[in-house]
Amino acid sequence: MFAASFGAANISALDTFNVLMKQTFGIGEVSTITQRIVMELRLPRVLLAFIAGAGLSIAGSVLQTVTRNPLADPYLFGISSGASFGAVVVLTLFSGSGLFSSSGLFEQFSWMTLPLGAFMGAGLSVAMVLGLCGRHMSSQIERMLLSGVAISFMFGALTSLLLYFSSPQAAASVLFWSLGSFSKASWAGLLSPFVVVTLCTGVILLFKRQIMAMRAGDETAHTLGINVSRLRIQMLLLCSAITAILVANCGGIGFIGLMVPHTVRMLLPGQFPLVTTALVGGLFMVWIDVLARTLLSHQELPVGIITAVIGSVFFLGILSRRR
Repeated sequence: MFAASFGAANISALDTFNVLMKQTFGIGEVSTITQRIVMELRLPRVLLAFIAGAGLSIAGSVLQTVTRNPLADPYLFGISSGASFGAVVVLTLFSGSGLFSSSGLFEQFSWMTLPLGAFMGAGLSVAMVLGLCGRHMSSQIERMLLSGVAISFMFGALTSLLLYFSSPQAAASVLFWSLGSFSKASWAGLLSPFVVVTLCTGVILLFKRQIMAMRAGDETAHTLGINVSRLRIQMLLLCSAITAILVANCGGIGFIGLMVPHTVRMLLPGQFPLVTTALVGGLFMVWIDVLARTLLSHQELPVGIITAVIGSVFFLGILSRRR
């Protein structure tokens, strides 16, 4: 609620509280303009930021556990770049200014085509990383990281190639995905990321014991009757689904899945607190978005730029500790 009071328009936390009371219980007095700003612009944005932070943090925590790679992250793993590429393919080919815009598929099924394209791109990225790492991925941490970075660069180059041949209108809309932002948040757009992140998190929680067993090594997990290969692929697909739906709605936001799980593990060593990780990630993303809205006057910074600056320093710190 407090985060919704920050922005270009000067709205106090008390005014935000009054708007919520007016909407929920029908009590209190508040101006129509203030009510519209809070309910139609800021509150959906805050909720989408929380969902995105929670989802990316969960995906990062699971990736780091099932791959036994402390540097795994949807961004560094190449999943975000693959999902962005899939979304860009849909936008540049089927949107109103795309090559196949006359088919009308994007307008009829826009709620499905963009997330589906992002998921296919994310799945392709995961398949390529697994193929490059081979069977013994748990013992090849550096190779997995380098594979993810290389694939991320490859999808970035393919995205740039698509933009080069696309129309100026399509290129302008794709810029949203390359930087990451919550500016297009709406109540209708909250449904799909909320449902996908909640369902995927619920499935992950069902396999929490098996995931915890994998922290001790593949051999130990095998002795406990766990099909390690199948579980790893299932978790990678779930993380891909979370990343894809968030990329389709928020764009490419990196390093959240790296920073938050590491921070939570430092605070709660030896545990796998997914719910705590989700809460910390959600709150962190909400205040990163507040910073993006308020850091410059009369101008909004893309969220992805801020997370990249903070995350790169965090990443270098992890590498220096591992030396």
